[in-house]
Amino acid sequence: MKFLILKKTTLAFCCVIIIACILLAVPMGENVAASVFFGDDLRKVPVYSVQTEEKTVAISFDAAWGADKTEGIMDILKQYNVNATFFLVGFWVEKYPDIVKKIYDNGFEIGNHSNTHPDFTKLSKEQIELELTTCNELIKKVVDTDVKLFRSPFGAYNNTSLEVANNLGLLPIQWDVDSLDWKGISAKEISSRVLSKVKNGSIILCHNNSDHILDALPIILDRLIMQGYKVTSVGQLVAFDNYEINRAGVQIKK
Repeated sequence: MKFLILKKTTLAFCCVIIIACILLAVPMGENVAASVFFGDDLRKVPVYSVQTEEKTVAISFDAAWGADKTEGIMDILKQYNVNATFFLVGFWVEKYPDIVKKIYDNGFEIGNHSNTHPDFTKLSKEQIELELTTCNELIKKVVDTDVKLFRSPFGAYNNTSLEVANNLGLLPIQWDVDSLDWKGISAKEISSRVLSKVKNGSIILCHNNSDHILDALPIILDRLIMQGYKVTSVGQLVAFDNYEINRAGVQIKK
């Protein structure tokens, strides 16, 4: 009998814990990376995609190493009359200011991708802030524009990095469609990966100097447009206020 009573008490306690976890998993706050409960850790989440009934997706290009293909990418984007976001690393901005200006002058969006491309989960709050503010300043020096978006190098983030970005007025952005173009895979493999995973509100990750991006990009854009998708920049897809982010990183506009 004592065992039975103990078992019932333990079961009741477990139920309370489960309910608490469910409540903590509900997105909290507004206009910041959502806080969600993973195991024993209260973790913030950036935007991976956007909830929308419209057939709209965003395409983005991270720029850290090399610039040979960047102008070709812009030519293709203009040919298909689509917008895009280029997330730039500070040392890349310093090395290729003329390309940065061309990106901006052609109407493409510029985002912050850190100053030196470190793993933000290994940096202090002060180091993260220096990375972000330095990159912002370098971009503004070239094109005199305020950056609103931030993508972590390697996609690595933690609560501290997201909080610092939010405090600097930057919306942290990830992706839900990874082209894996940086691995040197063929144009067919790149386009197949993207087209098989894309959905309404997707954010597509590509890189500005990957081996086969110039061959893959026309295939991707051609198929997306044929399927009725509007391809645009991240900033035109996401909301900057009045939103929530669920535990899967889906931004839900209010």
